[in-house]
Amino acid sequence: MERANTELYLENLCIMQANERLRRTAQLLAQENEQLLADLKRKQQHMAASSKTEAQLAKGGGPSGANVASAGAAPSKSGKQQPQ
Repeated sequence: MERANTELYLENLCIMQANERLRRTAQLLAQENEQLLADLKRKQQHMAASSKTEAQLAKGGGPSGANVASAGAAPSKSGKQQPQ
């Protein structure tokens, strides 16, 4: 009976050690997952912002687009339009 208890105790000890290793691995994976998710969200926000900016530029919106359009169409002091 004592031998069986000793074997069960050692088996239980091995299982608890394996559980602890798995718990640490799971924590590391969870941290990595959170970091990757944060990176993905940041990348998506950056992509959304840049596509929004590109859409505004394509429509000719924005302060720089208005200045370029008016500068190219305005005649110079000599009365002639400047070549583009």
